[in-house]
Amino acid sequence: MRPREETGPPVLACGEVRTCLLPAFQALDSRTAVQLLRLRADDRVRVSERPNAYVLSPDVLTGVDCPLPTANGAKVRAVGTVATRAALTEGRVLQTTAYFRIPATGTDVRRPWGHYLVRPGMLETFGKLPEQAVVEGILRGSQRGSLDLGMIAENLLARLLRYPLLDHKVPFKSRHTHLRWAALRAADGAGASIESFMVSEEGLRTVRLRVPEGTETVAVAGLCEDFALHDWLLTTVLRMLDGSRTGPEAMLVLRPAVDHLLHVWMPRARVDRELGHLWDVLEQEPGFTRQWRNLVHRIRDQLALQAIPLLTERWP
Repeated sequence: MRPREETGPPVLACGEVRTCLLPAFQALDSRTAVQLLRLRADDRVRVSERPNAYVLSPDVLTGVDCPLPTANGAKVRAVGTVATRAALTEGRVLQTTAYFRIPATGTDVRRPWGHYLVRPGMLETFGKLPEQAVVEGILRGSQRGSLDLGMIAENLLARLLRYPLLDHKVPFKSRHTHLRWAALRAADGAGASIESFMVSEEGLRTVRLRVPEGTETVAVAGLCEDFALHDWLLTTVLRMLDGSRTGPEAMLVLRPAVDHLLHVWMPRARVDRELGHLWDVLEQEPGFTRQWRNLVHRIRDQLALQAIPLLTERWP
């Protein structure tokens, strides 16, 4: 039986996704990936092989009792649990996500921890929630002493990267990216929409959405993980091309993209059906798949050009 939510339905969900290359020379097989992502003994790791290899951990909870970041400096104390999970795609790309949902109005008293533990991933405030101020605060980043979703996601990532079977011999260099997202409740009768998608410096992306009442927070988290995965792929391959040179060096730089990354591209593979159409927004502007196809063509053209002299030497 689901617990009764005295504070009403959630009106806001927020999260942060960390994405990186798994530090291993070879992609992990599904059995080893399950061992890596077994974060809890009482819940199973989910494994999928269609349409691509994907392993998802169970959620783990972090109890918090601290202020929320706000754009206007308002003091908003929140108590509850932040849910965190990890995913591995094609045994290569590792992601960790921290997220929560929150109702419009909280309670006037601090409840025992048992009250919050049976509401996983739910935060409650004392008094009314200033939605817009909290959204802007979350997207700008944590303030001193306030809730830091990025740190929670980063802590889980650091834990996974210490896994003893990882050899830390990466086939190519890459950078971590992080995506912050906030989803407000849409107006009655309105569907899900993306209000903004921003690419900032130092690997930061921010997404602001509207979703209908009743949309599961885990579905929004999955959508944003999918955005983050494909943004990381674009960013990584683009940097490979920017740093590539001619001759044999080009082969050394670009071949890892073919071996490890090109087959990972598969938008919407596991996005909730009610939210899948939001990918259309990113396909129009900035044009994720259009840019990806252009990069793939450039890589294949570069490798083809390098292969021509080899063919000439073999068949004079």
